[in-house]
Order: sequence, then structure tokens, then C-alpha cells
Amino acid sequence: MNKEKENQTLQSSQILTLDDDFSLIRSFTAGNEDAFRSLVKRHKEKVRNLVYITLGKPDEVDDITQEVFITVFRKLGAFRYESQFSTWLYRVTVNKCRDHIRRYKIRNLFSSLSVENDIPVSETHNEGAYEVQEIVRQSIAKLPEKYRIPLILRDIEGLDYRQIAETLETEVGTVKSRIFRAREALKQMLEPMKQDLL
Repeated sequence: MNKEKENQTLQSSQILTLDDDFSLIRSFTAGNEDAFRSLVKRHKEKVRNLVYITLGKPDEVDDITQEVFITVFRKLGAFRYESQFSTWLYRVTVNKCRDHIRRYKIRNLFSSLSVENDIPVSETHNEGAYEVQEIVRQSIAKLPEKYRIPLILRDIEGLDYRQIAETLETEVGTVKSRIFRAREALKQMLEPMKQDLL
């Protein structure tokens, strides 16, 4: 019985969040720019996390996050209310990350300079925990994009399979298959370091 009440409360809070997003979008499209600032405030950290985990370049996170919200600002009037705002926002973010990866690869074709992966200083984790986190993040970064992004959306951002399918504009079965393969590949990469990670 308690479990049922818990589920109802959770569903109500999700509906409220969804309604709040939709209300803010309607308010913004009616001319209230403060509503857009509220949307940014609510979702900015999720976007920053997704950008950082996808690209692993802390010095570029803020620039790409800003690009995401500039695009959202320009296109929000065309939002159709057919899916959650967060799903649509993740799609914009993933596309910006893909654009950045493509630009980065093109730049590398014309440059012999090696680009080092900057490692941010963690103030909230002890050194050992941070090292484990960094090893896992670097391993995820080595996965092909088609496996890496669904894995991040599922295991780090907590989206369900349907939301991921909507975000990536693909089938749920494809998403499940790619996440399975990503987990298997990640397990193989981390297996030799198992003792160090424990």
C-alpha cells in the first residue's frame, strides 16, 4: 500500500515538473524572458553534466552549454509539447556534442599537435575516489559515440529507454542493444584494473 502511495506521489511530482516546464515555455513564447531564465536555471546542471561526460573536456563545458541554450532560445517557439522538455533539451545537447566531436576530428586532420585531456581538480571527492571516477570516465570516453551516448543517458543521467530513443531519434530496441554492448565493452576495459578500482 505504501509502495502504491509512493508511486502515486512520484508520478504527481513528475507531472508537476512537466507542467512547470510547459508553463514556463508558454510564458516565454508569450514574451516573458524571465521564464526562459527559470528554464535555464532548472536544467543547466544536467546539460553541463551531459556535455562534460560526453566530451570529457572541462574547459569547453561552459561554451557548449551556452551554445545549447542559445539554440533552445531560438527554437523554443517551435516546441510541440509532444514529449518532455528535458527529452527535447537532451536531443539538442547531444547534437551539439556530436557537432563538436566532428569539428574536433576535422581540426585533428590538419594538426599534428597532440591534445591533452585536462583533468579537473575535484574539491568534493577524496583522491582515491576521484581517481576511480576519472578511470571510469576515461574508459567511457573511449567507447564509440553510438554506444557512449546511450550509456551516459541511461546509467548516468537516468533516462528510461523510451526517452533515450526519443532523444537519439531511434528505436527502443536499438537503444537497449547499444547500451548492452557499451556495458560489455566497458566491463572488458575495466577488468584489468579491477584490483586497483576496489
